[in-house]
Parts: sequence; structure tokens; C-alpha cells
Amino acid sequence: MTPIRICRDCDSPADVSRREFLRTAGAAALVAGTTPLWAQAADTSSAGSPESISQTLYESLKPEQRKVICFDWDHMDKERGLLRTRVANNWNITEPNVTGEFYSKDQQAMIRQIFEGIIHPEWHERIYKQLEDDAGGYGNEQSIALFGKPGEKFEFVMTGRHMTIRADGNSAEHVAFGGPIFYGHAAQGFNEEPNHPGNVFWPQAVAANKVFEMLDGKQREKALVAKLPREQASGFRADGMFPGIPLSEMTSDQRMLVAEVMTKLVEPYRPSDRQEAMKCLESQGGLEKCSLAFYSDQDLGNDKIWDCWRLEGPSFVWYFRGSPHVHVWVNVADDPSVKLNA
Repeated sequence: MTPIRICRDCDSPADVSRREFLRTAGAAALVAGTTPLWAQAADTSSAGSPESISQTLYESLKPEQRKVICFDWDHMDKERGLLRTRVANNWNITEPNVTGEFYSKDQQAMIRQIFEGIIHPEWHERIYKQLEDDAGGYGNEQSIALFGKPGEKFEFVMTGRHMTIRADGNSAEHVAFGGPIFYGHAAQGFNEEPNHPGNVFWPQAVAANKVFEMLDGKQREKALVAKLPREQASGFRADGMFPGIPLSEMTSDQRMLVAEVMTKLVEPYRPSDRQEAMKCLESQGGLEKCSLAFYSDQDLGNDKIWDCWRLEGPSFVWYFRGSPHVHVWVNVADDPSVKLNA
């Protein structure tokens, strides 16, 4: 699939105005507690969906391949626990490289189609940049695993450095994205400079910092938290006590900005995954049940542009950790009782 490039210098004013309207209208819908238009289009029924291609891939595998990359739905690993739901910032479930000789050329092509189908086309170029910076390009460090069987519960998982993504066709109940996911980028190497030049995910933090700038003095005191949670902390809190400032204590204009942050967070993913994430958020009461926290420690450059922040609700965690480079942990469900294996 060819990356779709958007250029404001090439687009007509009408096209730019239309996108701006959709962005604003989508944020307003989030504040109102309804699913915005950009999250309503489902794509899992397409014959070329990641799920359908995953099934074709499964059927093409030889017995010796299935022994290596296929697992039961609830496979327990001695060291890593429930393997299907695990998430990490740098790991591989299986050893075979997605572009290696273990797979036929047709199978390699299917794996790339699945990967590109999970990511929204407008993000392909950015994700390939992230892979080039972090792993020397697509196929250098990525591997896959298949859980369950087509026609029953079935999930495709791709892992690697700064990547855990999934395609499940709603087999995994109560969760968005097929389960917890991870993304990250070290555009300048392990230690990035303030403002993260070239980091494809930093605009998400820029949007979040605009919310902080709009808060008054007392709100900022509540929003700013001294100590970061541990690196992989993305499980749901049983006590319902979330750090930072509750969105219910924000003005409508401030909540609108948070809704715009939310649109940026789900933007890299295909419409059906965006839709599923929004439905999960609505099931727990929407954004107004969430809190937003900014962390004062590990502020790169001590510039008070907060590199680390967290949007969290009863069964919603989006943990952006931008020091020393960007790591983002995501766990979204419709029920706080859903357990995470990290």
C-alpha cells in the first residue's frame, strides 16, 4: 500500500477547511458523550481486512511453521504468563523475522498487508519512519504470533522494538485494539532533546500541553504530579482514584481541548479500532470520568513542557512517557475488571 501524503500547500482551501471542521466536530462529539463521525466507520467486514488476511495466512502455514508461531487462545508461558495479553516496550513473542526465510514471499506479503491494514493509511509514512529510526526499517526486528483458530477466537499480534499491535476481529471481549498495545519512537537515539525533534508521536504531547496551558493556577496544582508511575504501569486501578485533575472539574472549553487530544491519540489506527476504543470509553461514562495528570519529574530541559502525562479513567489508560524518549502504554476496555498481563 502506498502511503497517503497530505500537504496543505497542495490541498485546496476547501479540503483543509473540511478537515478542520471534522476535527472540531469530532472533539465536540466526544465532549457530548457521543461517537464522533471519524470513529463510526467500521472496516472489519472487508474481504481485505487484517482479520481476513490473517485467516488466509493461517491456512497457508505449514505444520512446522504452526509449531513455532501458533498458540492456543489462552496459552500460558512459564516466564511471561498469559502470552496473548502481554505487552512490553521491546520484545518478540516468536523468533522468526517477518521478512525472513521462515516465511514464503506470499506469506511475507500477507503479513505486511495485515500490518498496514491495522494502521490508518495517513499514518503509514510516519510509522515507517519510526521503524527506520528504531529498528533500521520494517522487517528487521518484528515478529508475529497467531492465537486461537479462525472461525473461533483468533488474534494476530505483531511485536518488536517500540511495537505491540493486534488484529482480533472482536474475538477479545471487552477490550479495544484486541488488548493492550504499545508504541514508541526514539527519533534521535536513546536520549532525545526537549521537544523531541522528528518524533512522530510528540504532537500528541504538544496537544496535551495545550490543555495544561489553559488551566488556571489551582487547576495546575491539581494536574501536576511529582512522581511518575513505573514504566509499564497500565493496569486499571481498583480504587478508582486517578492522579491529576478530573475532567469533570474542567470548563467546557478545557474539556474540548482534551477531546482533541483524544482524537490525536486514536488517529494512527484504522476506523474500526478507533470506534471500539470510543465505545469502551463511552461505556465507562466518557471523558468526564477520566483524569489528566502531568508529571514534573523527568522534564527534559526543565522547560515545563511536560514530557510525561497520563489520561486515565475506570477502564482507560493512555500513558505517554516522553523521557528519555517516547514510550506509550495503552490499555482500553469497557470493564475495569479486565486484567492486564505486563
